[in-house]
Amino acid sequence: MPTCQSYSLQPHNTFALAHSCRRLVHASSTDQLVGICRDLYLTKEPMLILGSGSNIILCDDFEGTVVLVETKGIEVSDDETYYELSVAAGENWHDFVCFCLANGFPGLENLAMIPGTVGAAPIQNIGAYGVEMSGFCDWVEYVDLRDNNLVQLGGYACQFGYRDSIFKQELLGKVVITRVGFKLPKAWAPKLEYGPLQILNCAQVTPKQVFDCICDTRKSKLPDPKDYGNAGSFFKNPVVDNKQFASLLERYPSIVGYPSVQGKTKVAAGWLIDTAGLKGHQIGGAAVHEKQALVLINKGNATSDDVLSLARFVVDKIDEDFGIRLEPEPRMISANGERSL
Repeated sequence: MPTCQSYSLQPHNTFALAHSCRRLVHASSTDQLVGICRDLYLTKEPMLILGSGSNIILCDDFEGTVVLVETKGIEVSDDETYYELSVAAGENWHDFVCFCLANGFPGLENLAMIPGTVGAAPIQNIGAYGVEMSGFCDWVEYVDLRDNNLVQLGGYACQFGYRDSIFKQELLGKVVITRVGFKLPKAWAPKLEYGPLQILNCAQVTPKQVFDCICDTRKSKLPDPKDYGNAGSFFKNPVVDNKQFASLLERYPSIVGYPSVQGKTKVAAGWLIDTAGLKGHQIGGAAVHEKQALVLINKGNATSDDVLSLARFVVDKIDEDFGIRLEPEPRMISANGERSL
């Protein structure tokens, strides 16, 4: 009888959930990455393309191949107005932000310490403290697995939205991102409207001071995955119409919200969870983090069922208390591909 070998995915997901896959491949070059993904696509074998595993919840053992994107390389050019950077998909996002800062290319400092890779950033349209990567994304290069064509899609055509893009919608499962292009204006304008940044002096602040403030804030609130497995912010900040927000404001004068698209307000999901009294709430080995209610953590022995049960409990409680239905940020990965919470 042939044996079915399996490979642990616990080191490859920051929630540290103990699941496995049938095959694990390290792709260190673009040609290798594209070749592997193209072959898997044509054979219709279940495939999971993975950067650092910081935005996924493994719900089951994966019955297919996990491809680890480990491509490297940053190319820089400039003109009178912009610094232009072409970055390989496997580059670590925070390391890329540090590279930009060290070389005098400001703009991305609000996005410091977001876990993940550069290639994953446009899929989710990562954002923090009033800035989204879409504001600096010039293009995304990918290979269409259906015809093996190399495509460079302009930033506008990526259909970026709040934690959303064409790569989560129309192109989901059909392409592999190989590089991302950024344009950083030489005329730097700090973004200081959110949270701890508001105490900084706009006229005198430097990019390094913004970077340090973001790093200090995240370190004080967010658990290190080495201590407690987590996927960062677990829920999206919900967007409600202004009438509903006004009603909530009457009941909860301290509610935290920010203007969104016309007629809408973005509500801080962390405030909702905290106000519902859920900090520290635990199911099995999974818990709501004591310092940041937006983060769910693995206290050391959590199963995927623990995490999913806790997430559903939070969703139901917020819906019951505030009439708002939270949506998870991480992708839920089942045995054969993506699923809902």
